[in-house]
Amino acid sequence: MDTTARTEGNTATNAATAERTSDTELLVSRMINAPARLVFRAWTDAELLQQWWVPKSFPIKLVSCETDPRVGGRYRLVFAFEGSTMDFFGRYLEVTPPSRLVWTNEESEGETITTATFEETDGRTLVTVHDRYPSKAALDEAMANGSAGIFALPESLGQLDELLATSDASEGLS
Repeated sequence: MDTTARTEGNTATNAATAERTSDTELLVSRMINAPARLVFRAWTDAELLQQWWVPKSFPIKLVSCETDPRVGGRYRLVFAFEGSTMDFFGRYLEVTPPSRLVWTNEESEGETITTATFEETDGRTLVTVHDRYPSKAALDEAMANGSAGIFALPESLGQLDELLATSDASEGLS
């Protein structure tokens, strides 16, 4: 099995881990210095999601973000890149505040399922994101074209941690 692992973060305790765990699965995790209710809200509130989702080092911009975080609700993210746009969309399969979100990724052939869990301990939240691709070929393609979460999510989770560390963000979310 081809396993790729990366870590990113300022300290070992907050480093994101990212790895390919099987032919069809990726796993990314990071400890966020905020309670699960705030982390969950940052994943489900479109205005907050726009503030941290796209890695600052990537040459893309999130130009539209719509979320309806309820079972059967839809989401759509529209990104601008080199004069064109890319849509990412799907539906929520499970919404269990503040501990779990499961959604589909329907923009390509086959359906990738993403599960995000939020496990709080002492006011900090371990975020774990598990992507299950429909086939080895689908994951191989995502890895080859750079669209797999293993590349962007570690940096994005660092940005989420930074966002929630600001007093303004935390006060507004309470």
